[in-house]
Amino acid sequence: MYRLAKLGYNQSYTYFTWRNTKWELTQYFTELTRTDVHEFFRPNVWTNTPDILTEYLQSGGHPAFMTRLILAATLAASYGIYGPAFELCENTPREPGSEEYLNSEKYEIKHWPIDRDDSLKDFIARVNRIRVNNPALHSNESLDFHTVSNEQLICYSKKTKDLSNVIVVVVNLDPHHTQTGWVDLPLSLLGIPEQQPFQVYDLLSNAGYIWNGPRNYVELNPHICPGHMFLVRKKVRDERDFDYYL
Repeated sequence: MYRLAKLGYNQSYTYFTWRNTKWELTQYFTELTRTDVHEFFRPNVWTNTPDILTEYLQSGGHPAFMTRLILAATLAASYGIYGPAFELCENTPREPGSEEYLNSEKYEIKHWPIDRDDSLKDFIARVNRIRVNNPALHSNESLDFHTVSNEQLICYSKKTKDLSNVIVVVVNLDPHHTQTGWVDLPLSLLGIPEQQPFQVYDLLSNAGYIWNGPRNYVELNPHICPGHMFLVRKKVRDERDFDYYL
């Protein structure tokens, strides 16, 4: 992949699809954004493809699909999904141990009921609106990972150079159980005064929280929503101040 990137393939497919644990995700995206790789390799991460239905998606149900979408849409500036299979959470493999879809669209014409009640299309649309309206998510260079006191939770941030737009993402990697933990943020790196309370506003749920200091509590039930996409604001007069970011 790196050789192809150097030859001119400037939208490079990645191994994101098979990176599922916090260690795997942290190590891989640190390599892509904090080493000389970022000089020539522009990652384009995919949640799934017509050839790849990972075990994580096969066994994790709707929460797993939501988790992988949030990760793909925020870890990288460019991402993709193979839909409508993804929107409809298709997760049946051709046979046990296979990553091929059962009745793959590669071999037959399919009609997809995209407006089905359990479709993720509205959730995907919301995540994409958040991406469009928050310039911190438009690049890869500012990605920083932060400490969380639970290996099932991953936390990272992105920000613009002038710190006018700061996004903190927390994701529960366990698609089956609620996970809790304490997030440690480097406040100075995010432009937040050490002794000043600040607000984090979850652009996914429209819930706002007042945080004090670098260490704060999070709790994520994957069956409700497996992630937070926090907009960090130092001062907020009114909830309507966030309208632009939705």
